[in-house]
Amino acid sequence: MDNDNSRNTIIFVICALGLWFAYDFLVLQPAQKQQAAQKAIQQKQAIAQPGVAVNPDGTPAPVFIPVAQALARPSVAIDTPALTGSISLEGGRFDDLNLRNYRQTLDPKSPMVELLRPLGAQHAFFAQFGWSGQNLTGLPDAHTPWTLASTGALTPGHPVRLTYSTPQGLAFTRDIAVDDQFMFTVTDTVVNSGPAPVTITPYGAVERQGVPPPKARASASADGAFSVLGKDKEYRLKIRQYKPWAKDGQYDLPSTGGWMGIADKYWLTALVPDQKEPLNARFSAGPFGSEKVFQIRYEGQPHLLNPGSQVTETRRLFAGAKRAPVLTGYTKSLGIPRFVDAIDWGWGWYITKPLFWLIEFFQRYIGNFGLAILMLTVAIKIAFFFPANMSFESMTKMKKVQPQLDKLKERFKEDPAALQQNMMKLYKEEKINPLLGCLPMLATMPVFFGLFKVLNTTIEMRQAPFFGWIQDLSDRDPTSILTLFGAIPWDPSLVPLIGGFLDGPLHLGIWPLLYGITMILTQSMSPPAGDPTQQMIMKWIPVIFTFVMSSLPAGLIIYYCWSNSLTIVQQYIIMRRFKVDNPIDAGLRRITGKPKPAG
Repeated sequence: MDNDNSRNTIIFVICALGLWFAYDFLVLQPAQKQQAAQKAIQQKQAIAQPGVAVNPDGTPAPVFIPVAQALARPSVAIDTPALTGSISLEGGRFDDLNLRNYRQTLDPKSPMVELLRPLGAQHAFFAQFGWSGQNLTGLPDAHTPWTLASTGALTPGHPVRLTYSTPQGLAFTRDIAVDDQFMFTVTDTVVNSGPAPVTITPYGAVERQGVPPPKARASASADGAFSVLGKDKEYRLKIRQYKPWAKDGQYDLPSTGGWMGIADKYWLTALVPDQKEPLNARFSAGPFGSEKVFQIRYEGQPHLLNPGSQVTETRRLFAGAKRAPVLTGYTKSLGIPRFVDAIDWGWGWYITKPLFWLIEFFQRYIGNFGLAILMLTVAIKIAFFFPANMSFESMTKMKKVQPQLDKLKERFKEDPAALQQNMMKLYKEEKINPLLGCLPMLATMPVFFGLFKVLNTTIEMRQAPFFGWIQDLSDRDPTSILTLFGAIPWDPSLVPLIGGFLDGPLHLGIWPLLYGITMILTQSMSPPAGDPTQQMIMKWIPVIFTFVMSSLPAGLIIYYCWSNSLTIVQQYIIMRRFKVDNPIDAGLRRITGKPKPAG
């Protein structure tokens, strides 16, 4: 019977691995190739003249122009320590923005991260402010020809001024300022020089035409529409990812103050209205050729302007990296509610936030996020030391009485009830609580998932180096056993048909292998499972987890290797104290040839 169970377990594991590999080969890889082919076709179809094309099915399709051509229009330059780009004088659009301190790859010479892209180019992404009013023409909108009334580029401490007048006698003056981080302040002053009163309403909008490629978005972090809206200091965070947002089509959220924007994994473009002004935010998604156009637009309170009167409206635009200290600083200085929640902390925010603050605290003093993760591990071990110690002592006692348990199983193999009764009696005599064995796992699992979220979400981990070959803690270990860890100069991903398979499930780096070794050693220090089937499953778990963990962020693997190592040391000390044989001493005896000590 036990042999049948063991054989069935092995068959199950082999079938599960086979299905996993087959799914990757037959589903995931073809989908990735199809997406790449579609992107290539779209790039080939982009031509030099804007206009309207027709899809094969007869529906209208957008025709894109190169980014360089789209930027060849009157504009005012942006030049700050954190940002570079320009503001289009057509519509006063913020549609050209790059992040100086962030590169697309680890290569310091690679292009800067592009945040905003001009209208007319493929995947255009921009923000703008304007005014609306009934029975009024020529109000500032996406096509308004603003006039630059100042000199020089927009820099911290040097704002720029734009002007525009309508046929009805409305004179608009727009002052744009920027700080040394990512916040723009847009102040519009409107003077009614006409003969009749008018009512105008301010608005702000951020628009993205087409969703970013899936490869650039694949992560454990949500992207799409982020907002914190409400009233009477009761602000709620609402996240709507692209797919459900496109399905909803349109929805409105009223608020007083707050903020709303479109976020990627690490980047945010958000509208920040006057925090005391009632408004209505509209989130809409509509067709854009074969893709979708996503827009967030809010309208403030209408202003009645009598002849000779004026009104001033101040709005803000955040466009940059979602760095927690920066976002928290804006909450303190500008009163923006829950701005740090632009980072997707997940449903377990009460775990992920403290973990992040602890890592950042250690990093400030150590200067390396990898070492900060190691310090965090030590802190967690200290926090859970006593329950873990009780658990390890219980497991050590169980390992010590294992020979007696084996005799009981042999003696009462035909009488399960008597076996259970005698086992409970033995546990009571030896003061063993079998349930204590699961305490370390229950304590560390929330930390595991919390740290996984932190490493996949916070930009502080992006391209953060450790030592040696680990130059990005948020990415997987770049080494691979298939290249003998860099000794063989070839790329397994380029192998026809099976390249994705080799670069996926079989991509085993040094740190995942170290994790597998520490997991095997940790498991060998624990008492064996109750029956052969469970024992077989437990033997396979380290192997399966090694493959699963190989694609996870290197920072998470380093954390678990270090955590397992500390656990091994703690268990080793307890086993020596209770005079229980352990795999470390057994291995040393095999190497040195020394006999096992008596007793």
